[in-house]
Amino acid sequence: MQFNQDSETIRALAGRVELLLLDVDGVLTDGRLYFSNSGEEMKAFSTLDGHGVKMLQKSGVRVGIITGRQSRLVQLRAAEMGVDLVLQGREDKLDAFNEVLTETGLQHAQVAYAGDDFPDLPVLLAAGLSFSVAGGHHDVRSRVHAVTDSHGGRGAVREITDFLLQAKGLYENLIPGSLE
Repeated sequence: MQFNQDSETIRALAGRVELLLLDVDGVLTDGRLYFSNSGEEMKAFSTLDGHGVKMLQKSGVRVGIITGRQSRLVQLRAAEMGVDLVLQGREDKLDAFNEVLTETGLQHAQVAYAGDDFPDLPVLLAAGLSFSVAGGHHDVRSRVHAVTDSHGGRGAVREITDFLLQAKGLYENLIPGSLE
């Protein structure tokens, strides 16, 4: 992971995170949209990302999704990961973010957000901790706290979840066979 500020400062911000919000296209997926001849949409998701989401939730950090598109696939994938906070078809992501804050009672500093393009930028700037992914738009990557080494849909979310767990001192306990 590459940091755009002092890494210790970013680790301190990560230690306060109680909710991780994720964009879908370009973050949970590689950003490409696949359509069959019948018009059916397809997306590819990383199992590494899914396991990272489950580990983060197991540690007590909630995970949610804010996406500008509407897709049954996103609802299915969210359900598989145990993510119940899903806001789809939300072009104004900052409005959706503020709704989440109201609903959860959390403060900006307690929320991390991962996005890759201009529609994510208002939320990335409002969240207490912001991430983008390798392959995200360069003007977005330059304005966030940290950028993953992995591309969206290829383990970027796992990098983020691992980083949050490490910052909270919980990562080692989640590795099978770890000494406690």
